[in-house]
Amino acid sequence: MKTKNKQKVFYLSCNCYNFLNIYGNYKRLRQRRKGQFFIFFFQFPAADNFFMGTLRILSGMRPTGKLHLGHYTGALENWIHQQNLLAEDGSRVYETCFLIADYHILTTSLETADAYQHTIDMLLDWLAAGVDPEKSPVFRQSQVKEHAELFLLFAMLITSSRLERNPTLKEQVRDLNMDSLTYGHLGYPVLQAADILLYKGNIVPVGEDQIPHVEITREIARKFNFHYPHPETGSVFPEPEPKITKFSRLVGLDGKAKMSKSLGNTILLSDTPEEVLKKVRNAVTDTLKVRRNDPGRPEVCTVFSYHKRFTAREELDSIEAGCRSGALGCVDCKKLCAAAISAELEPLLEKRRYYEDRIELVREILLEGEIKARALASQTMQEVRTAMKLG
Repeated sequence: MKTKNKQKVFYLSCNCYNFLNIYGNYKRLRQRRKGQFFIFFFQFPAADNFFMGTLRILSGMRPTGKLHLGHYTGALENWIHQQNLLAEDGSRVYETCFLIADYHILTTSLETADAYQHTIDMLLDWLAAGVDPEKSPVFRQSQVKEHAELFLLFAMLITSSRLERNPTLKEQVRDLNMDSLTYGHLGYPVLQAADILLYKGNIVPVGEDQIPHVEITREIARKFNFHYPHPETGSVFPEPEPKITKFSRLVGLDGKAKMSKSLGNTILLSDTPEEVLKKVRNAVTDTLKVRRNDPGRPEVCTVFSYHKRFTAREELDSIEAGCRSGALGCVDCKKLCAAAISAELEPLLEKRRYYEDRIELVREILLEGEIKARALASQTMQEVRTAMKLG
């Protein structure tokens, strides 16, 4: 009996992961907007029966605790849209599941005492934003052993000198002022390759800074296929092709970089209206607008960039005109911005409180998702073991 082929897509960034499982037309997919992620297309026979939808997406983040607006606009909104999108016949377009990539935090920090609490805090924000565990299983990477197993095998296929030539790694060492480098950080692209190839990605739209990682993934796939041909399929893994893609970011309160908790320039999804207002009051605005009546330049103002996302269109034009003419001062503009942000966060805060009061339910959601995830990950590793004649 012939098995029906699937096609999958894997979205990747340093902190976020997305996998799309597609039956059918690649051309139809290309017409969809890809959002904020790098994407990997691949094919292999169907075997997982508890997901019956046309498309599957697995997305994820490193568990660093409570999430901020950058996570919301750059990832979570897209996730929820994909989860809830319906076809004309009322069926779901995507089957979705969500990965907590807790192994990846070890590449830059050995501190794990707060890892579980950070996982719960992040999961609370996911649920508050609209992740529905009935539709979308959630699970920890550390509870799916295949990620670590494939990483171990791939580590045998690449030299340390090759990893040291990775320009992205050199930039990280410089930016983080690191005096020494652990094997885990050096081998981060190998772990990334395991995440990609565990789901057999073969087209990789990426930002330019991630191209070296894709090339390492290609080299590992090529070397594995050469040394361990599969007796039935020949090659176990495809060689992913990079495709350059540009991604937008939500600027931090300091106006100098994207939102990042390490930079202290964020608004958290769990912030109260009072906390949001306090933070927005300190946000950077147009440095040339010194006095209230000075004309402003919205295009260089951090606060106005938030208005463009959170303020209603009919009010946005008025705010822009008031800023340019000098009729609207920065203090009043910030109050309007904070109110717009808080209005969008209000239902998230309410839902977060619901799950905070039912924390055992949150833990059960996690454990149930991990049972499903372990079943999904086993197929590729069985192919790997067959090819390597390891059992």
